[in-house]
Amino acid sequence: MTSVETRLNSIISEFADLDGREKLELLLDFANRLPPLSATYLERKAIEDRRVHECQTPVFLWPEVIAGRARLVAEVAPEAPTVKGFVALLAEAIEDQPAAEAEGLPDDILERMGLAEVLGILRTRGLRSIVGHVKRGITRQFNAKI
Repeated sequence: MTSVETRLNSIISEFADLDGREKLELLLDFANRLPPLSATYLERKAIEDRRVHECQTPVFLWPEVIAGRARLVAEVAPEAPTVKGFVALLAEAIEDQPAAEAEGLPDDILERMGLAEVLGILRTRGLRSIVGHVKRGITRQFNAKI
């Protein structure tokens, strides 16, 4: 099993036996782990279109590959802590892992976490878009550096 998969499985297991309210509370814990944007990324945000337009919540993503390792820098509106928590757990799952593994994030993360039924269909659709943006961004960066 890959390191990204191991991390995701560990995160998913945290959600496994929780009821809906507890799952949302755990997402809030993850939200607190997402660091604020640095001055460099705040400047980039002003000139780059990094918003996930499919998501109703303002979400800005910078999936990156540095020396073959993945990372995700992100900003999520503070009024959307569940979305922020989901982005934070994605960032945690891929941080410093091989880009080839990170670009293989599974599409069924929400279902495996039991969040698809807890969150509304619109939010679920937005979160799936976030996963897609991260995967495509890592792939673009990885392929550009090969």
